[in-house]
Amino acid sequence: MAEKESFSTNNFIKSIITEDLKNNKNNGRVHTRFPPEPNGYLHIGHAKSICLNFGLAEEFGGLTNLRFDDTNPEKEEEEYVRSIMDDVRWLGFDWEDRLFFASDYFDKLYDYAVQLIKKGLAYVCEQTPEEVREYRGTLKEPGRESPYRNRSIEENLDLFERMKNGEFPDGSMTLRAKIDMASPNINMRDPVTYRIKRAHHHRTGDKWCIYPMYDFTHCLSDMLEGITHSICTLEFEDHRPLYDWYLDVLETPCHPQQIEFARLNINYTVMSKRKLLQLVQEGYVDGWDDPRMPTISGLRRRGYTPASIRDFADRIGVTKAEGIVDIGLLEFCIREDLNKIAQRAMAVLNPLKVTIENYPEDIVDELDAQNNPEDPNAGSRKLLFSKVIYIEREDFMEDPPKKFFRLAPGREVRLRYAYFITCKEVIKNEQGEVIELICTYDPASRGGNSPDGRKVQGTIHWVSEKYGKQAEVRIYDHLFNTENPDVAPEGKTFLDNLNPNSLKIVNAYVEPMLIEVKPGEKFQFERLGYFCVDTKYSEIGKPVFNKTVGLKDTWSKIANKD
Repeated sequence: MAEKESFSTNNFIKSIITEDLKNNKNNGRVHTRFPPEPNGYLHIGHAKSICLNFGLAEEFGGLTNLRFDDTNPEKEEEEYVRSIMDDVRWLGFDWEDRLFFASDYFDKLYDYAVQLIKKGLAYVCEQTPEEVREYRGTLKEPGRESPYRNRSIEENLDLFERMKNGEFPDGSMTLRAKIDMASPNINMRDPVTYRIKRAHHHRTGDKWCIYPMYDFTHCLSDMLEGITHSICTLEFEDHRPLYDWYLDVLETPCHPQQIEFARLNINYTVMSKRKLLQLVQEGYVDGWDDPRMPTISGLRRRGYTPASIRDFADRIGVTKAEGIVDIGLLEFCIREDLNKIAQRAMAVLNPLKVTIENYPEDIVDELDAQNNPEDPNAGSRKLLFSKVIYIEREDFMEDPPKKFFRLAPGREVRLRYAYFITCKEVIKNEQGEVIELICTYDPASRGGNSPDGRKVQGTIHWVSEKYGKQAEVRIYDHLFNTENPDVAPEGKTFLDNLNPNSLKIVNAYVEPMLIEVKPGEKFQFERLGYFCVDTKYSEIGKPVFNKTVGLKDTWSKIANKD
């Protein structure tokens, strides 16, 4: 398992667990779980929950289960199960032998439902979904009792068994808990516990045609697994009384404690699985692992590291207050990690040809370049220099402003690790576009060192035309062009906030060693940003590079300003 930092930030959940241990609650045990529904790929919000549940258990010497909430077979797929397991492992966590599925408990859950009926606390209802909503009432008005609420225990037992045996059509009946139709908490107004749904289940096949609801399944699964602290996001806070009610009336041998925290929201993206699925199914993105998606697999393909995501989860902390996190913080975390581990390289994304007229044609000049100045053990590599090179088009201006310190007519700049060059002539095409620069070089400045102490303000990167290689580079921007894509004008949807320029593909020139790299390898293209070899489209000898993040750190500037 990968080495991890502890989930060190102090938070209210830690305080609860510390107090429980002090009082020897649960006999001093700490046992958490991560319970994803296998109806899509995990996103960065799930990563926060994974880090929290596994991190807390690890810190307090406890255990964490991975349990799939597979109670809705219409939306669940084995592909999602595999992807979720891959994501949790990739983040550096291990559930060991504690892999469970809610479907493991279907027989026991059915028996618990029968117990509710025998206690007079559940009944079979034949109201339509529309009637159930109508009878439920509002936040200001109490609900009304179902006309089927007072059926006898014997009739309810018979009908429920016949529901299980497939005698009734889908949606024609439900099993509802008998609680309080006047409760101020709408979740307690006789919630549905089971519904009829003929759908093939990815694990149990066609054995069942009735499936338990989440609220019923969740608490009992926690109890059956001996969970001590059931950590959920804040939208389940109003469901906690129902969680406790099921466990109390069934007099279960243990009673896990549900604790809620604020879910993660990040600007310039959406976190709804339904919306993410829509983006995938309607072709707005290149699958769940598209590097513009906030999914863990998308972040992985873009070049994010497990350490950076764990660091992000630690920095944002755990609170009860809802809020939106600046995506700049996530980018800060990956930038901090890649700065330490990514090898440096040179690439030119928007090439402009430069011919050095006084450089000999037949000389092969090998120049030393650092692999990573942040890592003393990273070593160095050789760069091959030639008469014709490419520089970034943005590094030349024919009529530059005062504070432009790069190449211009008559101006001298330093080529990174190479020589000083001076622009002597500008060549344009018939449309007046600059297509080539004629320069001279100072042989005495080899290695980019000043031979006579003269100062050169600008340093730019380059790639040799003779020795460099062409490679596809994908430049990613935010998938949405507004900070809160969920907010759209009347008659519009979140799709109207898509950024049409979120992906730009360029044919770049790169130094030759970048052609033999492996998928997943990470580099800092000097002066441009951090890039990762794409794991989906790269081929041997034909890498595709995805831009992970730029070098400019906007978040720390904002934080320091505040």
